[in-house]
Amino acid sequence: MISTTLRRRPALALGALAVAASLGLAGCSSTVEAAKAPADTSNKTIGVSISDQTSLFYIAAVDGMEDEAKARGYKLIVQQAGDDGTTQVNQVQNLITQKPGAVIFTPTNATAANTGAKALNDAGIPIIGVDQKPTADSGTKLTTYIATDSVKAADTLALWLFDQIGNSGEVGVLTGIQGSTAQLERSEGLEKAVKATPGIKIVGSQTADWDETKAFNKAQSLISANPDMKAIFAESDAMALGASKAAKQAGRSLKIVGIDGFPTMFTAIAAGSPDATQAQQPYKMGRLAVQDAIKAITKDGTIPALQYQDTVLLTEENVADHDPTEFYGPRLKQ
Repeated sequence: MISTTLRRRPALALGALAVAASLGLAGCSSTVEAAKAPADTSNKTIGVSISDQTSLFYIAAVDGMEDEAKARGYKLIVQQAGDDGTTQVNQVQNLITQKPGAVIFTPTNATAANTGAKALNDAGIPIIGVDQKPTADSGTKLTTYIATDSVKAADTLALWLFDQIGNSGEVGVLTGIQGSTAQLERSEGLEKAVKATPGIKIVGSQTADWDETKAFNKAQSLISANPDMKAIFAESDAMALGASKAAKQAGRSLKIVGIDGFPTMFTAIAAGSPDATQAQQPYKMGRLAVQDAIKAITKDGTIPALQYQDTVLLTEENVADHDPTEFYGPRLKQ
């Protein structure tokens, strides 16, 4: 974007557990020893294969990549797949023919993740995974994986939400695309918080695919079917905004939260609904991805196999203390 479309990326995993062993980084050691081979600084090209350029998250990530590449004197070849897995696999093949020194890869779904990563592995091109990753059983290797710690983010957010309703009562859930990395991890974090809070009862879970309109419709169903429901946990900001509109239309006062930190959520939280979000740092992730791609190309330095980025819990109490550009980059103001 920056368009008015508010969706959080699909599949891909939006991947899975909070421990490195279950992260699908098959074959990766704790760090990549990039200094063992002779340095090759001649390749100044980095490929980027990204799921889409409509979600604010991915726009900000690419902005970070472009700014870092320009500052370091590297060329980016950016291919965006429009959320189509087949298109992305073809784009990865096209990138391979252009012989980049490394590829930053954010796959659109598990098939694209596994097929694309295998093709890059076979070509000997280092992969910098961002936000989404291949499945654990794919046998593919990433040089590093950079992502939000979604399990931790969802757990912290859910515990905050439960506290707002006295740690007791009925809660509805809106989930993202099933099987995506983010959906799996955010659901895991929510489950962790539910287990730690015996007074909470999940009364319904609806899949809304990160989409605001779908979330509006699904939230209407949850609200209608559960007159005693106190809150809705949405796994993305777009879905939280849809749920907020549904609650307002139904005349229900519900606590509603999301995850992303989209600029529109800053305004909405300040106005009173939704009530909170976990702000991610896509611009920083994009810059970090280019920094690691350069290390992989030049064999200069070590690269951690897993790089989780923290989120910031934003509520009505502290949202005025933060600027969306902290998370989504300076170009956001344009």
